Amino acid sequence: MSLTSAVKDELARLRVDKVSARKAEVAATLRFAGGLHIISGRIVVEAELDTAIAARRLRQTMQEVYGHSSDIIVVSGGGLRRGNRYVVRVVKDGESLARQTGLLDTRGRPVRGLPPQVVSAGVAEATAAWRGAFLAHGSLTEPGRSSSLEVTCPGPEAALALVGAARRMSVVAKAREVRGIDRVVIRDGDAISAMLTRMGAHDAVLVWEERRMRREVRGTANRLANFDDANLRRSARAAVAAGARVERAFEILGEEVPEHLVEAGRLRLEHKQASLEELGQLSNPPLTKDAVAGRIRRLLAMADKRAREKGIPDTEAILTPDMLDL
Repeated sequence: MSLTSAVKDELARLRVDKVSARKAEVAATLRFAGGLHIISGRIVVEAELDTAIAARRLRQTMQEVYGHSSDIIVVSGGGLRRGNRYVVRVVKDGESLARQTGLLDTRGRPVRGLPPQVVSAGVAEATAAWRGAFLAHGSLTEPGRSSSLEVTCPGPEAALALVGAARRMSVVAKAREVRGIDRVVIRDGDAISAMLTRMGAHDAVLVWEERRMRREVRGTANRLANFDDANLRRSARAAVAAGARVERAFEILGEEVPEHLVEAGRLRLEHKQASLEELGQLSNPPLTKDAVAGRIRRLLAMADKRAREKGIPDTEAILTPDMLDL
């Protein structure tokens, strides 16, 4: 089961006892999942949902809170829409339900955002509105760089009303229009967790947080591995470059090299991929890596000085662009 399906399944099973919260959820579900239609001169209320359990929840709540019966029509998936869709339709007394839920104002005009009684209500009603909107047209993506909790809205007014409801819950959400479609999006991981918890998807938020933590740990491990790999490549190139310079130093100095510097230089040539610490362990007697580095540095400095005196290329002249790419 996808994260979105898991959240919707859990929310559709959540028990809510507060009547005002149940009314806010019904109003938001109807507003975001469908709308009002005029059929044969009568107002019909419809809501199209993608899960059967959400459709049954909406139908049951409308019956218990408002006393209106409804029908459920199953629409088989086809084309771009995969899976069945469930249309909850109220034909008898549709206008009465629309007025009771606030989808029609006092003058009989459709409300463009959310009903005033939802917009001006408290945190419980704001939470219920978000729950209804998510059941209608919500989605939750996997944790990661592009993770988001998103609700597709019927218009900009509804999107702004949903943003305001999130603000009452101390959750930051943003309204945006993408390809002519209004959406409300939450991208921050902590804010997504907070919204899921507020809506009542406690099991789903545990799964989401577990996947989020696993992804963060994996990302940290990959970054450390890449960092170590880069360091190893950098150290190897530096060792090869040092070996080339040492070889050039022996050509410049000939026999005029102190024995202890000769030993350090030969170790460098014989073990071109080894680190300075490894060269120190190979020395007899063993040396610290600072001691090995100091001897090689003095050898190269001596050779460069002699090269300047002779007017010939020094030890750095032997380096290639690959060796210099440190």
